[in-house]
Amino acid sequence: MIRLKNEKQINGIRKSCQLLAEMFKYVLPLVQAGMTTYSIDELCKEFIIRHGGKPAWYSEGFSGAACISINDEVIHGIPSKKRKIENGDIVSIDVGIDLDGYISDSAHTIKVGKVSPAAEKLIDITKQCLEAGIAACKVGNRIGDISHAVYDIATKAGFGVVHEYCGHGVGFSVHEDPTIPNVPSRGANPRIQPGMVLAIEPMINIGIGDVLLEDDGWTVITADGSLSAHEEHTVAVFADYTEILTRMD
Repeated sequence: MIRLKNEKQINGIRKSCQLLAEMFKYVLPLVQAGMTTYSIDELCKEFIIRHGGKPAWYSEGFSGAACISINDEVIHGIPSKKRKIENGDIVSIDVGIDLDGYISDSAHTIKVGKVSPAAEKLIDITKQCLEAGIAACKVGNRIGDISHAVYDIATKAGFGVVHEYCGHGVGFSVHEDPTIPNVPSRGANPRIQPGMVLAIEPMINIGIGDVLLEDDGWTVITADGSLSAHEEHTVAVFADYTEILTRMD
């Protein structure tokens, strides 16, 4: 069931999203070669707690405040004291905050040092996919219009689109209806309505879109070992516009 939000509830989600945006503005410039993924997670956790929030992933049984995925890791990388960031890596950081019961969700892929031209293009196209998906997220369209917008840009660039994991509703819980595929689907295709709060999140691979689940039960990797990028914003739908709640600028 899709849970539409009223003005008061969207205001609460907006505050959570603004805090998440501020966290990213603080943390992302600090990420550098030599850091462990655990130390990045500690930066995220400390910021969230210091500002009165709680890491949202804890309620899902995840051990970190941030999912930190490197290179061929698509999503859900577990923070580790042994895993170090290296020059030339691309790093995806996915964080949610529970602030007074309202949930925000956002992810960004960043470059560490000098990366390959292919990695540069992948990150750029993934951002374009997110922008196109958000542009398609408006009253009168359907969820499938978001999927088509993401898929079309990625495939025209020659990249694979992850189909096993999707965007979703958010705000009261980490994952709510509707599911938002990044590929065209024959499944449920609800009309976009005012009051929807959605996490739109393209996951794009340089190679094929197929993925595998690691033995840790969380980390998702590309099936062919190619690089992957992940961009995500939480948005709120109003009658005449859609607001990006987790925008950093």
